[in-house]
Amino acid sequence: MSPAANLHIRGPRLLDSLQALGQIGALPGGGVNRLALTDADRQGRDWTVARMRALGLRVEVDAIGNIFGHLDGAVDGPPVMMGSHIDTVRTGGLYDGNYGVLAGLEVVATLRDAARQTRRPLTVAVFTNEEGARFQPDMMGSLVYAGGLPLPDALATCDTDGVSVQTELQRIGYLGTVPVNAPWVDSYVELHIEQGPVLAQQGLQIGVVEGVQGISWTEFTVTGQSNHAGTTPMALRHDAALVAAQVAVFVRELSQRLGGRQLATVGALRLSPNLVNVIAQQAVFTVDLRNTDRLVLAQAEAELHAFAAHAAQTEGVGLTSRSLARFDPVAFDRRVVAVVERQAQALGCSHQRMPSGAGHDAQMLARVCPSAMIFVPSVGGLSHNVREHTEPDDLVRGAQLLLQVVLELANRTSEE
Repeated sequence: MSPAANLHIRGPRLLDSLQALGQIGALPGGGVNRLALTDADRQGRDWTVARMRALGLRVEVDAIGNIFGHLDGAVDGPPVMMGSHIDTVRTGGLYDGNYGVLAGLEVVATLRDAARQTRRPLTVAVFTNEEGARFQPDMMGSLVYAGGLPLPDALATCDTDGVSVQTELQRIGYLGTVPVNAPWVDSYVELHIEQGPVLAQQGLQIGVVEGVQGISWTEFTVTGQSNHAGTTPMALRHDAALVAAQVAVFVRELSQRLGGRQLATVGALRLSPNLVNVIAQQAVFTVDLRNTDRLVLAQAEAELHAFAAHAAQTEGVGLTSRSLARFDPVAFDRRVVAVVERQAQALGCSHQRMPSGAGHDAQMLARVCPSAMIFVPSVGGLSHNVREHTEPDDLVRGAQLLLQVVLELANRTSEE
């Protein structure tokens, strides 16, 4: 008999928990603003920890503020981990990150209801600052946990107001004492909304995620000369805005030329002095490059920097750049991916294998343990948007699949 036989998550309980957490940091008219390490994030953390303890989980907080709720197994050993994050962007929705955490707690609640214990221990994780909307890089908590970012560097990171991660963790009461950089995890499975249109457009219920595309974030600063828009001849200008605009057009053309899965976005742009009749003295802008192919991503980066340097030289302006984040593409563990696919088939779910277009904590956990992800559809492909939505049936189905995947992973023998 399958370890998941006769075990079914309680859909209404899961959906109610998503709505309840969504009230913390709720925006007028819908959506959520729970930026990392703000008061709203503290309230969300407190709510989640209380829920963990109500389920009988042993709660630990590590030195970067990651939260872990532990459930003992029949035998001691590294746990099968579920989870995600509960911080949001400024105009976020109810499901991004939150769904993976609360579905993990629903798995635990289902096992508790049935008085069932898995062979291996289970852990539900809440990782700090996944979004990177306030502190860069994104996926900070899981990156520190996996040993990819030194803890002192992460704690010293400041937001735009000069406030550090360490200061804010102390202020909200989540500067934990559990050491980082010593992960002890059997495997990790992250359930998430797709945040894109593929599953919905193809009428599929489940995405079996094989990996995460590489991400390169760069901030450019162009320094020209401020001057009168009406009296300065075009040939004598040193226009920072022009170079920013040229780069923005170039990256779109670059993505079209490279084709495949190459993506390119200019997402933030600030001009100074930002006046209608004054040539811009400074332009600060970001470029986001993504690709599932490591070599093509590196090619895109090289072409971007070469073009920006040439454009700046031609216009006679200064140019500096700094990397905000840089992650190579990640392939998830074939065995865990196969478990997800097998259990999706057992549930009768329509599904396909696919990459993730967004970054996730799972790509950091993949450095230290076998990892994989499960996607459910996003209506209209919307995410990082107050109108982010996934149908209740899809949310419940994804959580049921998570339960079955975790049960297979947590009940296998050591030889399997």
